[in-house]
Amino acid sequence: MKKLKAYEIRKMWLDFFKSKGHEIIPSASLIPKDDPTLLWINAGVAPLKKFFDGREKPTNPRLTNAQKSIRTNDIDNVGKTARHHTFFEMLGNFSVGDYFREEVLTWAYELLFDEKWFGFAKDLIYITYYTKDLDTFNKWTSLGVAADHLIPLDDNFWEIGEGPCGPDTEIFFDRGIKYDPENIGIRLLKEDIENDRYIEIWNIVFSQFNSEIGKPREQYKELPSKNIDTGSGLERLACVMQETETNYETDLFMPYIEFIEQKTGIKYQGQMAFKVIVDHIRSITFVLADGAIFGNSGRGYVLRRILRRAVRFARTLNINEAFLYQLVDKVALNMKEYYPYLLEKAEIVKKLIKIEEENFLKTLANGEKKLLEFISENHDVVSKENAFLLYDTFGFPIELTLEIAEENKCTVDVEGFKELLKEQKTRARNARVNMQSMNIQNEDYLKYNNPTNFSGYETLHLTSTVDALFKDGKRVESASGDLLIVTLDTPFYAESGGQVGDVGTISINGDPFNVLNTIKLPNGEHAMLVDTEDAVVSVGDTVKLDVNEDTRYKTAKNHSCTHLLNQSLRNVLGNHVVQQGSLNNDKRLRFDFNHYENLTIDEILKIEKITKEAINQGYNVKTIITTLDEAKKHGAQALFGEKYGKEVRMVDMDYSVELCGGTHVKNTKEIQDFMILSLESKGSGIYRIEGATGNNIQNELSLTLQNNQIAIDDLKNKIYDIINTAKRENIELKYDIIKEEPLKYSYLDVLNKREELANYQKALRKLEKDYEQQMRQKNQKDSSAFAFKKTGEISYIIEQVNDVEVNALKDLVDNLANLEESCVVFFADIVNEKIIFVAKVKNAKFNAGLLVKEAAQICGGNGGGRPDFAQAGGKDLSKVSDAIDAIKKVLEVK
Repeated sequence: MKKLKAYEIRKMWLDFFKSKGHEIIPSASLIPKDDPTLLWINAGVAPLKKFFDGREKPTNPRLTNAQKSIRTNDIDNVGKTARHHTFFEMLGNFSVGDYFREEVLTWAYELLFDEKWFGFAKDLIYITYYTKDLDTFNKWTSLGVAADHLIPLDDNFWEIGEGPCGPDTEIFFDRGIKYDPENIGIRLLKEDIENDRYIEIWNIVFSQFNSEIGKPREQYKELPSKNIDTGSGLERLACVMQETETNYETDLFMPYIEFIEQKTGIKYQGQMAFKVIVDHIRSITFVLADGAIFGNSGRGYVLRRILRRAVRFARTLNINEAFLYQLVDKVALNMKEYYPYLLEKAEIVKKLIKIEEENFLKTLANGEKKLLEFISENHDVVSKENAFLLYDTFGFPIELTLEIAEENKCTVDVEGFKELLKEQKTRARNARVNMQSMNIQNEDYLKYNNPTNFSGYETLHLTSTVDALFKDGKRVESASGDLLIVTLDTPFYAESGGQVGDVGTISINGDPFNVLNTIKLPNGEHAMLVDTEDAVVSVGDTVKLDVNEDTRYKTAKNHSCTHLLNQSLRNVLGNHVVQQGSLNNDKRLRFDFNHYENLTIDEILKIEKITKEAINQGYNVKTIITTLDEAKKHGAQALFGEKYGKEVRMVDMDYSVELCGGTHVKNTKEIQDFMILSLESKGSGIYRIEGATGNNIQNELSLTLQNNQIAIDDLKNKIYDIINTAKRENIELKYDIIKEEPLKYSYLDVLNKREELANYQKALRKLEKDYEQQMRQKNQKDSSAFAFKKTGEISYIIEQVNDVEVNALKDLVDNLANLEESCVVFFADIVNEKIIFVAKVKNAKFNAGLLVKEAAQICGGNGGGRPDFAQAGGKDLSKVSDAIDAIKKVLEVK
């Protein structure tokens, strides 16, 4: 076995499969593009799903990559085990309808055992396979793998929901008895026992069936296009080939560990804190460099959680100031061999991490203050709810809560905390859509392979021949009604690259029918969606094709403008801006991009201004057919995930140069004008601009302003309703008249109208708050009307009241509870034929949530709440006395 550095392992993998005809594809961004089912790219196959489920075909069906990946579903295991990571690299080789079992196993054998490549000893490799997959067993043995090193397992079958699935074979490296102190041996694999002896280094999936829910595997149909999907973790290979105890002692992590040693003066001896920090800083650095930002939801929240976990563990090494950001340069230098862009992004990444660290350290201080408040309120125990609040909101580790509670002679409901944590994880797991899910392949689309001759750059009208027809997904020779029609030649642009498909007419036997959309089939054919009604069309028919010129031209203007807008964004915000999606039709343009912070009004106006200037410069729009390498030398922007062949189409506007297959104007002056209509955050560092060009501006702007005005009018009505209601209650509310601006046609006026809308929203919130406060004061029940009784050491009030407004009742309960150190205050309030139970408890023996829940259930309702304060509702008025008696019984009073 060769002892290789991590970058040498990665390079050897890619070189090997390149020698077998594979195209090396670059690692996709960790932020998925056009895939809402994924939070992160979390496997080598994730960005290739469109190839595997048949939506598209790659230019080369043989692909290989080293894909950076993020997985956070078991983040709590990171640092505990030898192999769990949040960030990792997955080496892969893939076949899309090309080679299959024979070839991939032959090559796997060569890469594993040939001295030219990895050179593993055969007696140290064990391989599992699906029990019923004898073809795989026979192939491995024919290559020279000993039968007693092949283990059949029923679980070796990759299947998630409907769609492509199949058996898999997993390759393990035996690290020896040193990692198997009980000498259990091969049973560790056979019985799937967690262990550090047999390390999985490669998994090969034979994607050959279509899974169907409700059917046994034996009845699954074979895929029309069989695929190979493999994955090999670089970190695991490095651990095995560098002969380290865990992944963390490899050259992928040791430079960061050594830096922490120097910083802290603490020697690394496998401590969990070191492992957590070095794993998490890789994730944070790569994710921020790919355009994500810290946030309170989705991707941003996960990123924030990773950083906070690293900061907490840094504290255990006596690091109490911002520190993680200092490791960014180390990550960039260590990974520059394959990810040189990290060096360019290092400064902005460090800035973002440092700010987030400093903010979290303040949050931790606030969390400690909050914990001490909980302890002062209840000296005996920190409730599960409070412990979880500290953990989830303040990022306060349960260990720190326990430590501080112990110092203050207080216990913590740890088991209850664990229950709440488990519930949260269950909710998150149920909400996740698995990254491997794919669409079901359409056999007829895949088998049809006759790429259309697209002449839509030169002409919008021509006569052609029907080459294929599809009805309800099936290929037919003749049909009528809703059809997909493919002709040998077409001027109709198929939806792709953010540009909508062309519309127009197709004339069949002289009768015109509307082309409603144009899409691409997997092999690149342009298919027109047409409703021929009762007219029958057949393969071989001659048809006349006419693209709607006005729609195409307006769409082209918007598409050309997005190229200019893209460059303007980079000029104003920085070169880290990358297109995250776009949509261009005949009315509007939409452009999604990444950025680290909210845009200022000045930035928005500047982006709009310089885009308009580029339009007015009158740049000629040149389309050049060249190679990908030459285009990149020319400065052209290329997007990962787009399918580029040996030749690419470069759209050069002087101001902007991009690779693009869409349709464009001949000169930027044709765009006429540009206006930003809206800018919104889509979350996790992704922003969306919508705009309009040319003659569309007035209509689209007017529509935008009118929508805002409708919202303003709705707010006005609500404001007047509150004022009038307050007058009937003899309550006077103050309201400042907001100056309204007349509708005009400039982006500044859009901003003014939005500001006006925001002012109305603010005014409504203030009025609602003022009204509620005055109503509470008006309805305030005199607390002196109620007296506490005593049972043992506990003071209590258990009463029924009538027609007390709910907020006034809560105030009453609060005011009464503040009079005693240890008490239970419980009210049953009958309002409008309904019962409201409200309780406040200041004693660890009783739980307000359980009290109101029991009372509510007696009265045919339900509810609950916190242990200290809770509210519930009931329906059966005849049971109120029974409910009150039940509460008295709980308190053991009469």
